[in-house]
Amino acid sequence: MKAIRQDRYGGPERLELREVPAPVPGKGEVLVRVRAAAVDQGTVHLMTGLPLLMRPFLGFRGPRTPTIGRDLAGVVEAVGEGVTRFAVGDEVFGSTGGSFAELTVAREDHLAHKPASLDFTQAAAVPISGMTALQAVRDARVRAGQRVLVIGASGGVGSYAVQLAAAAGAEVVGVAGPTKLDLVRELGAAEVLDHTRDDLGRGAPYDAILDIGGNRPVTLMRSWLTPTGALVIVGGEGGGRVLGGMGRPLAMALRAPFTHHRLVMLASREKAEHVEELARLADEGAYRPVVDRTFPLADAAKAVAHVQDGHARGKVVVAVS
Repeated sequence: MKAIRQDRYGGPERLELREVPAPVPGKGEVLVRVRAAAVDQGTVHLMTGLPLLMRPFLGFRGPRTPTIGRDLAGVVEAVGEGVTRFAVGDEVFGSTGGSFAELTVAREDHLAHKPASLDFTQAAAVPISGMTALQAVRDARVRAGQRVLVIGASGGVGSYAVQLAAAAGAEVVGVAGPTKLDLVRELGAAEVLDHTRDDLGRGAPYDAILDIGGNRPVTLMRSWLTPTGALVIVGGEGGGRVLGGMGRPLAMALRAPFTHHRLVMLASREKAEHVEELARLADEGAYRPVVDRTFPLADAAKAVAHVQDGHARGKVVVAVS
């Protein structure tokens, strides 16, 4: 089978299309014929091996999982021992390690049946970014009538966060670059701010701030909150090769016990129940995946570069078969 592999950390030039043996599902695993896979910032970190703080988990000298890719949508090809929720021929979506391949194995508890309302390209764009956004909205305890600031509103996670917060009845203020403000409005934001020129605090106070991949000081964002507001940090770029974007949320975690604000450093949790809820919400029309571009498997390196360069509006998908 064909798969995108990398032997060493580096840029997109390290990604190569190769012929490799097909995987075999083990106990509790499902073999999926991948129809589409998606790129996110996590994929970029797996490719580069940065920040260095993550090397114990990623692999010290090279990637522990040489086939790149995490999100997937496809059709069940075979099931391993003990798998009860899926059968051969089922259409599924979810997450795994190594989805940029014609065949991949995934844990049963990381998959759900694909929503009928989404095609494979759309479904592949949902799992990790959708789960992260869902957890961020929940951790912020967003509810109807609140004002919610979403920083990074046009990206993979942000595009879902805007829609899910709006679906919960919140008044969403979305922050994005000047060329992406129209998209954020279309997603349901009541107000949009250009991060290159607008004062993000002008609409304060906010009941919740979802800071997705940002780098603003925690103290500054806390000043924009109501007295009992919530600040949820999702990822973060910059900060150097060692800590990357982790320094700011780690500092926030140390400060959290001593403030009246709810400060959350989100660590996304991949669970079947979350993917199943996203399937239900999709079929109910609570959100729509925003797919910026689709690349063939052979051009997966270009897909990752497009995300790494910050050009994507929503999600970038790799069409596998």
